Amino acid sequence: MERGFDVVAVATNRPSCGGAAFARERRIPLGELSQKRFASNDERDSAMRDFFRAHRVELVVDAGYDRVHAEPFLKAFSGRIINVHPSLLPEFGGGMDAIEQALRSGVDRTGATVHLVTGELDAGPVLVQEAVPILSSDTLESLTRRVHEAEYRLLPAAIRLMEERLASPAVG
Repeated sequence: MERGFDVVAVATNRPSCGGAAFARERRIPLGELSQKRFASNDERDSAMRDFFRAHRVELVVDAGYDRVHAEPFLKAFSGRIINVHPSLLPEFGGGMDAIEQALRSGVDRTGATVHLVTGELDAGPVLVQEAVPILSSDTLESLTRRVHEAEYRLLPAAIRLMEERLASPAVG
């Protein structure tokens, strides 16, 4: 029997994003946590931590989330936060313009990565990656579309991998 994660809560810092629309359409609890509402990143992430705990979130999926998590959040969900990044990490990590960087750099491929989130930006252990060739005819739009298609394939695989890890008793 295949198990899957249910989406039990969605938090966003951008109320108009796809994740917020997904939550609203399905009546999933939605936390709108714009940085403007909080005095600090720690305050924002403490609110997000409390929101996720209240909804018994087991795995946090950062997909399109464009902020660095503060220590209270990282501690609360240590080993249970994954991030989707539009490059083959460690290449073009640390910024929101990884696809543009790859296109400008002259490399012949880029890709997508899903990795565990740690305290170091885009440097957590890689769960899955997929290379995407850069074609001579590529524009930023065409390459972005293909990288996002790879992300859409990788994310379910990474979630299944995390499901297996979280379901297994700790060895030690």
